Amino acid sequence: MTEFILDWIARGGYLGIFVLMALENVFPPIPSEVIMGFGGIAAARGQMAMVPLVLWGTAGTTAGNVFWYVVGRRLGYERFRPFVEKHGRWLTMEWEDVEHVQHFFHRHGGWMVFVFRFLPTFRTMISLPAGMAAMPVWKFLLWTFAGSLIWNGFLAGAGYVLGSRFSQLEQYLGPLGIGVTVLALGIWLYRVATWKPRER
Repeated sequence: MTEFILDWIARGGYLGIFVLMALENVFPPIPSEVIMGFGGIAAARGQMAMVPLVLWGTAGTTAGNVFWYVVGRRLGYERFRPFVEKHGRWLTMEWEDVEHVQHFFHRHGGWMVFVFRFLPTFRTMISLPAGMAAMPVWKFLLWTFAGSLIWNGFLAGAGYVLGSRFSQLEQYLGPLGIGVTVLALGIWLYRVATWKPRER
């Protein structure tokens, strides 16, 4: 599997990295950790250069996040309310919760977009409230690109340093990722089962 991914990345080149990273942020086919990690291995083998690799990967990440930003911008804050009120139990939140998040985002939006770039799942979904809050496009692009540049550089660097040993981490990263997903699903099911609307 490792050689297959490395060969695919080498054949696709920097454009392939861009497309994979963009897709990963819209509908994750392969985690960014794998894409950039194996990109780093390709760089260690002389098939790519580190600087263009990280820049193209970061551009792809930013492009993918723009998709969710546009969705949030078009959906808008108030148009989201009927959906929350109808599906509050499954979302395990009420409109008041959305208001709190929105107010917090208005006060701290910029650094939230930056910091969330280092958190699994949230690094993509933070783009939705950014769009709903009508965060200036230039500011969204700046914080997204800056955070993604650091994270992608770290991942590519790890792949470069570890080289072929990076593939050995798959046997640990796979079960760990499944465990985290199962835990998150369990927490969500518990919240759905115990959720009650606030008393007015």
